[in-house]
Amino acid sequence: MNAATSTGRITTHVLDTATGKPAAGLKIEFYRLNGSARELIKSVATNADGRCDDPLLSGDAMTAGVFELVFHVGDYLNRDDEVSFLDQVPVRFGIADPAAHYHVPLLVSPFGYSTYRGS
Repeated sequence: MNAATSTGRITTHVLDTATGKPAAGLKIEFYRLNGSARELIKSVATNADGRCDDPLLSGDAMTAGVFELVFHVGDYLNRDDEVSFLDQVPVRFGIADPAAHYHVPLLVSPFGYSTYRGS
């Protein structure tokens, strides 16, 4: 294993800004993109802290390229069988340095969201 790539990883977490709490149990799909092709790498759900138990990608599996997280916020927000304003929130981002840590959090409420590259 190359020591330079073994530290690289992709992580995420989701915070519900309407309740001020972590978004527990929110489904996330993680894809690698190659042109118009989309390869599902992993499907996970957030834990009680709104995080994934393990990195979405790490070590030698980390490569430069384009990736996409699809957050299923509609299923999470739809607690009363009402139609949610938001459904699936895709976040597409690029990895230039496979040895770096890329943290991609999502802040979500019933009517909006934001994301950024965290630490």
